[in-house]
Amino acid sequence: MEIEISGQSVRIVGEDNAILAAVVAALTANGALVSREAGEGAPDILILSHPLTPDASYRPEALAAQAESVASAMVSRGTGRIVHLASAAGLVPMRRHPAWSAAMASVLSSVRALAMVSGPAVLVNAVAVGRVDEAGDEAMLSHVPSGQAGKAEDVANAVLFLVDPLNSYTTGQSLAVDGGWTTGYGRNF
Repeated sequence: MEIEISGQSVRIVGEDNAILAAVVAALTANGALVSREAGEGAPDILILSHPLTPDASYRPEALAAQAESVASAMVSRGTGRIVHLASAAGLVPMRRHPAWSAAMASVLSSVRALAMVSGPAVLVNAVAVGRVDEAGDEAMLSHVPSGQAGKAEDVANAVLFLVDPLNSYTTGQSLAVDGGWTTGYGRNF
């Protein structure tokens, strides 16, 4: 996917994983200047990478605080994009991973709250990742209409959509890239 972000600065914070690597590659391929360093001022785009495999001990407060700090600087400047990479378990809790599901739900709620206080200057969104490559729980596949895991590039394309300058009206959203897992397909509730 091609978008016009040539020369824009992107700051990456959070967990390294194959999904984030694909996102970084896609941003770089579109001309963005990607860094893990916290430079002076706010970047044009902030990507926050939360754990995408179940982790009952994970607490998202540190990344949420970073998002708030950068959003404040972006608001002062008058523009910016923030995208969280989180698990789709924040949209539909997993019985086997209640603590991790609650942590992911708090991430997605923080996206909506930060979008409210940062708008209209800053667009804040999330990509809710399902069973994609190594991300998610293997058990998720039995509830995916497509019957297969997604690819890291699927998530990268969703991020590109959210940071595309032509997309100027999407904020406070959690875009599920989960093969339909959150629709409830095949669940015996």
